Amino acid sequence: MIYKYRKFFLLFLLFFAVPLFAQNASQPWWLSLEQGKIKFRSRDYGDALMLFEDARRNRRAMYEQMERDLISFLSLNEVRRIGDSLEILEKYAKDRYHTAASAALEELFYRIPKASLNNSANAALNAIGKLKNYPEAEYWIGEVYRVEGELSLALSQFRRAYEMRESLEDPGFATALLYKISNILLTRREYNEMERTLLSIIAENDTLWASFRRSENDQTQTSSFISQAMTRTLENDGIGRFMELYRYNNSAAEQAHRLLGFYYAASGRPSAQQHLMFAFLIQNTIIIEEVTRRQFDFTFTDLAALAQEINRNSLLLSYVEETEYYRTIYYLSASLYRNGRTSAARNFWEFLASQPQAGEWHNRAVMQIRNPLLEPIIELP
Repeated sequence: MIYKYRKFFLLFLLFFAVPLFAQNASQPWWLSLEQGKIKFRSRDYGDALMLFEDARRNRRAMYEQMERDLISFLSLNEVRRIGDSLEILEKYAKDRYHTAASAALEELFYRIPKASLNNSANAALNAIGKLKNYPEAEYWIGEVYRVEGELSLALSQFRRAYEMRESLEDPGFATALLYKISNILLTRREYNEMERTLLSIIAENDTLWASFRRSENDQTQTSSFISQAMTRTLENDGIGRFMELYRYNNSAAEQAHRLLGFYYAASGRPSAQQHLMFAFLIQNTIIIEEVTRRQFDFTFTDLAALAQEINRNSLLLSYVEETEYYRTIYYLSASLYRNGRTSAARNFWEFLASQPQAGEWHNRAVMQIRNPLLEPIIELP
């Protein structure tokens, strides 16, 4: 008889106690995210997806509970009489042992600067409601879909993460999300939407370009002087003088300028020149800064000498490959030629023709020197 009771007790534990224990042992949302990243990098995408979804669900559940706790506290008659002063309400919660509300406020102040709430309890409640969003988890869920070829689902996730960008731990990651979106749109040949996405990246990250665009419509804008001068220098004085006078380090906008430049060059638009000029300037500024960091007395003389420095530096070799450096130069020359700036275009062709490591772009530049032709226009949907 005792054996039967013991067996029944063990079965009870198996079917009821174990699930309860597993529920109580649920791990923090941030830990699930980190474990999901490990699984993702080891290509265990199924487990990674489950962990990312756990992270999203657990974070939402935690902040929903804190939101409810704070609402319950603020709804008390004696608390409502205090008003909206967050400082007073925080002290009241501690003094009267409203531990759940105090814990919610403590967590909020850990995530968000207290000063940004302007001493407002309502602002605190709104802020803790926004913390329910977990854009990093949405992004990683999208990454799983992307590597598995589910581009529609990945695109939806990346857009969802971008909509939640106010909750990003790293605000700068919003730009990376837009690049992820634009890359999928390029793959799907949704060129108009890709163009709008890339332009929004530039609008958010490139103040110099903003002044450049204003100069086309309003010649009285004094801030556009540099942008106009840049174009004139490149067109009339050539590469050397252009790079002697100007530097612009803006890695966040470089890729957007480059991709738009390629897109506009393929469709024969004159605006390709401006975008590729910006991409070229940013790329070379970053390269020159890296060379100068290693050689404090380095002075730019010409692109050929800079190319020698690139070829001696594995980091720069990786950078020029990543940023399609020689392709950028080729299509900048092609856009200059299309816009009637033949001397400046030839200046770039001659540089590429002297650089065998440029591969395809070296070969095409050699052909252009022999017989200059406009790049064929590609009709894009």
